[in-house]
Amino acid sequence: MPLYEYVCNDCAKRFDLHLSYEDYGRKKVRCSHCASTNVRRRITRFRLKRSNASRLADMPDPTSLEGLENDPQSLGRMIRTMSKEGDEDLGPEFDEVVDRLESGQSPGEIEQALPDLEEYNGMDDGIPD
Repeated sequence: MPLYEYVCNDCAKRFDLHLSYEDYGRKKVRCSHCASTNVRRRITRFRLKRSNASRLADMPDPTSLEGLENDPQSLGRMIRTMSKEGDEDLGPEFDEVVDRLESGQSPGEIEQALPDLEEYNGMDDGIPD
């Protein structure tokens, strides 16, 4: 049975209620704190789990990536968008590199400014150990 979240307009308290699909919208909802019927449904955020295949299907066409080495801001935006599709936190170093790209720094300038970056996470030649 689905769990619905509500807020009471009278006492301002939140409460949850299990309702069947048949009862939702038909059954009178009462606040579990003050018994008022002056309530409103809270719409909460949710996250939809996607398969790797689904995420890969939404990735940009490789031909659309041509020329991005000359446009660091577009490259940064594209990398940030792609990273949001993943489930991993890529860490502050990743965010710093993408922030620098989005501000207009070239990959070469970033490599010069952050010489220890390739050594991060056991990578000294760009290939994991």
